[in-house]
Amino acid sequence: MNDIIRSIEAAQLKAEVPQFRVGDTVRVHGKIKEGNRERIQVFEGVVLKKQGGGNRETFTVRKTSNGIGVEKTWPLHSPNVEKVEVVRYGKVRRAKLNYLRDRVGKAAKVKELVK
Repeated sequence: MNDIIRSIEAAQLKAEVPQFRVGDTVRVHGKIKEGNRERIQVFEGVVLKKQGGGNRETFTVRKTSNGIGVEKTWPLHSPNVEKVEVVRYGKVRRAKLNYLRDRVGKAAKVKELVK
């Protein structure tokens, strides 16, 4: 039974998965359906966390829009996620950046990783 589930999940994985980490600023191109039309909307923000594994892997992106924090959780292998591009790499020392929710302005920024 376990092999059957594993084979079905392996078929749903994307061939190319973008390489990004927690703290990176990413631009997510997501498909939006409005009635019978379909368009792509860009959501740009800082990756707060990545969790799960296999085809259940998700990542949460946070941005501020008009002074209000907006978070969105995306499934990594979903067909609704067109592409994920990294805008800048962040320098962080922990796996989940939940503390950014309480911060405002410059305190909510993540330092850039210089390679």
